Amino acid sequence: MTPHPAPEPPPPGQSTPEPVEGPPTPEPVEGPPTPEPPVPEPPTPEPVEGPPTPEPVEGWQQRLRDSGHRLTPQRELVLAAVEKLRHATPDQVYAEVREHSESINLSTVYRTLELLDELGLIRHAHLSDRAPTYHSATGHEHAHLICRNCRTVVSVSRERAAEALDPLAREHGFTPDYGHLTVFGLCSKCREA
Repeated sequence: MTPHPAPEPPPPGQSTPEPVEGPPTPEPVEGPPTPEPPVPEPPTPEPVEGPPTPEPVEGWQQRLRDSGHRLTPQRELVLAAVEKLRHATPDQVYAEVREHSESINLSTVYRTLELLDELGLIRHAHLSDRAPTYHSATGHEHAHLICRNCRTVVSVSRERAAEALDPLAREHGFTPDYGHLTVFGLCSKCREA
């Protein structure tokens, strides 16, 4: 904030204007203090199915700086959008970011998603034959089961995926990347239809 300069004295021969007096200040009234008006409670959000939305990645600002990148409002908006949406394509992230800033373009969203993924701040998985889907790196590491018919996405904990795959992985000396694991098939509803 820029300090305001002190008023200059009037030129010689001119007088300083007299201060204008307002109404007298009322005397304080003795008695109980006036209660503050109640502050309305914020609305309670509807519960979201599935695991809770993860908190933002701890130290993400420092991780950006340590890697030689600047902390920009666009990067912050993209990371917040991924955290909020939980599983989102670049187009979905772009739509969410545009709700908060019209100055960001789609190519910036793509570049930012790639950077955040490289830094381990978000993860991507291929949940369709189209664009990758991004999700937070702060939540539980998980695999995905995708119904080819209705496109339902089921998140499976790393532990459950490991129960199924670790024997096979050990047999072949392989270390799975459960965060990128996607299994396509039919959900129970579509299989029964």
